[in-house]
Amino acid sequence: MIPSKNDLENAVNTVSGVVHRTPVLTSSTLNEMAGAQLYFKCENFQKMGAFKMRGAVNAIQNLSDAQKKAGVVTHSSGNFGQAVALAAKNLGVTAYVVMPQNAPSVKKEAVKGYGAQVLECESTLGAREENSATIQQQTGATFLHPSNNLDVILGNATANVELLQKHPDLDLILTPVGGGGLIAGTALAAKYFGENCKVIGGEPFAVDDAYRSLRSGKIETNTSAKTVADGLRTHLGDINFPIIQELVSSIIRVEEDEIIHAMRHIWQRMKIIVEPSSAVAFAAVLREKEKFQNKKIGIILSGGNVDLENLPF
Repeated sequence: MIPSKNDLENAVNTVSGVVHRTPVLTSSTLNEMAGAQLYFKCENFQKMGAFKMRGAVNAIQNLSDAQKKAGVVTHSSGNFGQAVALAAKNLGVTAYVVMPQNAPSVKKEAVKGYGAQVLECESTLGAREENSATIQQQTGATFLHPSNNLDVILGNATANVELLQKHPDLDLILTPVGGGGLIAGTALAAKYFGENCKVIGGEPFAVDDAYRSLRSGKIETNTSAKTVADGLRTHLGDINFPIIQELVSSIIRVEEDEIIHAMRHIWQRMKIIVEPSSAVAFAAVLREKEKFQNKKIGIILSGGNVDLENLPF
């Protein structure tokens, strides 16, 4: 069932004043490179450095007092863990975050710095889910899925609501695709606040489960997670996939060198820091430029939490 416009408006009200209303930036050089008008929604400037703060705030705010008292638990390679840790700290809620051993060290340290209790596990989705379930049983904490949770999805959607409030005539909006929580939220916002605005995802070839899921009609998974875009190593869920199926036009896959190339252009030309996952949507525009000629395109820059000790360039 697709959430209503009222559901989305409630999320906007819930996160308003708690998260940053991030800027929308443009670059004449990148416009010329793409042959289109690009509007970058800079969630790299969000609290804790990524759009995921929106979903975490909305989800925690919607818990009962009893649930808040027992705390929250999630598993994350970094950004959602940071978001839950900071949102929980600000709202006086205990947070537990299960993180894979191969998560960037900068993200692990940030989660700890925000006061969450961190448990490291093997770098598999199964290990993350198993350890999260154990913490749930031991503490009574409420599990918050990083992307397959309706309150998280609606919180994520508020980034695109803000973008469309500023630029209501966008033809297309592109986002990276990992667990599906951002693109599902973005598509909901486009449905209710856009004017015939289509949503397209960008995804690495190395972890193209969402692309394959749209083609097959069922949730596909990946056998490996070897991509520089560490935030996109997860797969879709049963809550966000129906939204994506109904509202997302297509997904464009990009190569690893195209992600790095796009990330470097954003750093050099826009003078802002984005992480590899964040550059995937722009990489998709550059890969299929003929599709986007002379269009007005919104691009969600999902985050800027880069491990400076391990840059891809």
